[in-house]
Amino acid sequence: MNHDPAKAAKARALVASLLFIETGVILALALWLIGLTLISDSIEIYPLLGVFIFALLGGGGLAASAIGYRRGKYFGRSPAVLANLIALGVVSYQVEADLWWVAGPLAALAGATLIAALRAIPTDL
Repeated sequence: MNHDPAKAAKARALVASLLFIETGVILALALWLIGLTLISDSIEIYPLLGVFIFALLGGGGLAASAIGYRRGKYFGRSPAVLANLIALGVVSYQVEADLWWVAGPLAALAGATLIAALRAIPTDL
């Protein structure tokens, strides 16, 4: 089988870039939710803590996957695929709620990242 290292590096770089964008989106969303919590009339510590933990774990996991892809390691493939399948499931709820302005960009980003992660599979296992 003909394996082009330059093509594989480009595929990994694309996946890593998309995963870093998703990391930024998750962290921005978490900051937005934390901000909404802080300006609300009452502050519930447990939901705020849950958002903070979700942001750290979700964003950190995607960032770790992106760093692995960028370094040529493929240990981040499964978390990247799983996270984007979950995001596509979230899109279905957003469509049902008529939040097309949120569902469209999320579907595009999750779909592109999912396809790129699935295509960036090593050929020399």
